Amino acid sequence: MRKLVIQIPCFNEEETLGATLNALPKKLPSIDKIEVLVIDDGSTDKTVEIAHAHRVSHVISLPRNRGLAVAFSSGLEESLRVGADIIVNTDADNQYSADDIATLIEPVVAGKADMTVGARPIADIDHFSFTKKILQRFGSSVVRWASNTDVEDAPSGFRAISRRAAQQLHVFSDYTYTLETIIQAGQKGMTVRSVPIRTNGPTRPSRLIRSVGSYVRHSATTIVRIFITYRPFRFFSAVGLTTTFIGIVPGVRFVYFFVSGDGSGHVQSLILSSIFILLGFFILLTGVLADLIAVNRKLLEQVHYRIQQLEDRMAERLSTVPRAEGDGSHEQ
Repeated sequence: MRKLVIQIPCFNEEETLGATLNALPKKLPSIDKIEVLVIDDGSTDKTVEIAHAHRVSHVISLPRNRGLAVAFSSGLEESLRVGADIIVNTDADNQYSADDIATLIEPVVAGKADMTVGARPIADIDHFSFTKKILQRFGSSVVRWASNTDVEDAPSGFRAISRRAAQQLHVFSDYTYTLETIIQAGQKGMTVRSVPIRTNGPTRPSRLIRSVGSYVRHSATTIVRIFITYRPFRFFSAVGLTTTFIGIVPGVRFVYFFVSGDGSGHVQSLILSSIFILLGFFILLTGVLADLIAVNRKLLEQVHYRIQQLEDRMAERLSTVPRAEGDGSHEQ
């Protein structure tokens, strides 16, 4: 039996959650069971009451507002715990068309993708400013480079994830999961595909993008951080070699003047060259150490994934064991 869990991270979504839940599909091709999970990220309004009123399958509440990334991660963990084979993440503001869930999960159901990301028609969305459209395109291109994937709309939160992929994703950021999970998936060799989707009209302003500068800063930090986490030597070697090359230039200048008999007046070039070359060496050494740490982290992640697989097999075996009708202790 294939189970789909639709998870919805929420923070004070009493005005939009009802419409979002009403739009969710009740049946889908190749899916035997659909369950809905609402992650309450410390809401202070009636979000939880509305979730229960719509009789969603699962509701988990975080003790305080932890942010979208934490809510997403908590949802993945709970979805796996309740036996999801496929997990769909969508927003509580009804931004994404729930009718496209069937299209979104199709590559995952067919085994052609570990993760699919809904690609919004950015150019046709009227309420997106010109600046936001440019940033979205630029950010997605950077994520494509960092992840080695062909994702068209990296910030999109409408995505489907296989159980196997969800077990291997670890979100470190406390801001957003969208960019980080794509880069992680790509660096781990997962197949990530874009699926064209439709969007609904805006129901409220974005809570994630409070200002362009803040969003760019957080996004850039996330991309650099996750790239360093999974390709540390490549990052530090590029910085270290660049620093070393910068140091070689004044060094060559000093040698030129020294050979010309005027080296005493250019000692500053020698000092500057020595500083940059030593700095480049230490950066390269840092890259080597970071790479060794990354190897150890990957081994730990593989162990964690194997443990989850063993737990799945044990749960499957227990579910097939016939229950005894009695324990033989009936009194005559």
